[in-house]
Amino acid sequence: MYAITGITGKVGGEVARTLLAAGKPVRAVVRDARKGEKWARLGCEVALATVEDASALARAFAGATAVFLLPPPAFDPQPGFPEARALGQSFMTALIAAKPARAVYLSTIGADAPHENLLTQHGLIEAALSDVALPLTILRPAWFLENAAWDVPAAREAGFMASYLQPLDTPFPMVATQDVGRVAAELLQETWKGRRIVELEGPSRVSPDDLASALARALGKPVRATAVPRTTWRDLFLAQGMKNPDPRIRMVDGFNEGWIAFQGKNALQGRIHADAAIAALCKGAP
Repeated sequence: MYAITGITGKVGGEVARTLLAAGKPVRAVVRDARKGEKWARLGCEVALATVEDASALARAFAGATAVFLLPPPAFDPQPGFPEARALGQSFMTALIAAKPARAVYLSTIGADAPHENLLTQHGLIEAALSDVALPLTILRPAWFLENAAWDVPAAREAGFMASYLQPLDTPFPMVATQDVGRVAAELLQETWKGRRIVELEGPSRVSPDDLASALARALGKPVRATAVPRTTWRDLFLAQGMKNPDPRIRMVDGFNEGWIAFQGKNALQGRIHADAAIAALCKGAP
């Protein structure tokens, strides 16, 4: 049995679909029974638990061959990352109690960055999981290509894509969420000992100019990338409703300055190119 958290999202859903296609039994771990109905119809067991409730998680993980741990996104964490610290404790407690044969945690590039930033949350959770005595894979994917979903309306309506990643012609490691879910499902089915880190990016690196070109091809109209001035970021993020924008600012700085990067640890490449991922986004966007 494979217990999957975050199954209602893009990555978790792809993990589950890949496992089901391989004939593996899947347990959908959801916080809302109604969201589990779809997965029950597909043949999954359904377990109710929130990732913050270690006892409920332990029950959901009980008897599992492997567990997929996917933390909910936290784009505006409180100073000191108390949410991530609590989540790491919850995951650790649940795994120790349930004793699955192995686990895969969805982390990120930058979890091991030398300077504190938004992705430090994953580093804290990784550290908490180091106390769990079971085979553990830390999967660190690159920047999600699907982040460009935010750019589709402006590209379609005004022909531009505002980029915080800079310079605009610099290729950055990116990956499609479908590749992330597929690889995570494959890792869950492997056997290994101890703790390992796996890095994942797409078939080629992608610059903001490349993303704008992909948007142009998908939309059938010219699209240009424009750099958002660094001096405006804080005010823009505050205007968007963020209360603590500094970790997000430091994250983008890390990509632009090169101190958020892969370390070459069990590096894998996905199959889905930027054009295909962006075309799918444009097809699905209103």
